[in-house]
Amino acid sequence: MKRICPSILNADRSNLAAEIARISEQSDMLHLDVMDNIFVPNLTFDLLESTKIISDSALPVDAHLMIADPDEQAHLFAKAGAASVTFHFEASLDPRATINRIHDQGSRVGIALKPATDFVNIAPYLDQIDMVLIMTVEPGFGGQSFMENMMPKVAQARREIDSKHLGKIWLQVDGGISLETISKANEAGADTFVAGSAVFKASNPGEMVDLLRAAANSN
Repeated sequence: MKRICPSILNADRSNLAAEIARISEQSDMLHLDVMDNIFVPNLTFDLLESTKIISDSALPVDAHLMIADPDEQAHLFAKAGAASVTFHFEASLDPRATINRIHDQGSRVGIALKPATDFVNIAPYLDQIDMVLIMTVEPGFGGQSFMENMMPKVAQARREIDSKHLGKIWLQVDGGISLETISKANEAGADTFVAGSAVFKASNPGEMVDLLRAAANSN
């Protein structure tokens, strides 16, 4: 199964409800990029703003935390109702405890890896998590170019998931996903795709979600 999760990072933030409505029927989840201007050089949504988005969204929310203190904060996004909470391995001092705190709130858990972080670092946690997120850009800004050199890491994760965790762990890619790049990520083994600029800069965002799904399923 292929999942398309539009990111509202490049949506019209002055009218988020209408923006979300434009893609709610076609999408699997809403991807919420939470940045704190510490872990990454950008500031987007804080916990209070995120809680409102989660509450108002017709779609289940996939919260991607690009924050410096996930060990203290991540479970609060789960408590706020996010269906899935992903934190960055690089920012966590105690990933196992953070995983447990998120799960205790009833949410799925993902671990994200920046481009320079090797997949082997999170291998010890695969038995506890529900999703691996391979960043295909440097986190912090939307509209960046897809890093095709991340595809071997995606393929490595796919092999590990298939050999030991088939059916349990989703493999997500985030960054530069478009009609031109989604097939490459799919071929490498991704099954869950975050697309921001490609969706919300399209004249018909809902139709673009359908096109992306078709492209992911075409090979």
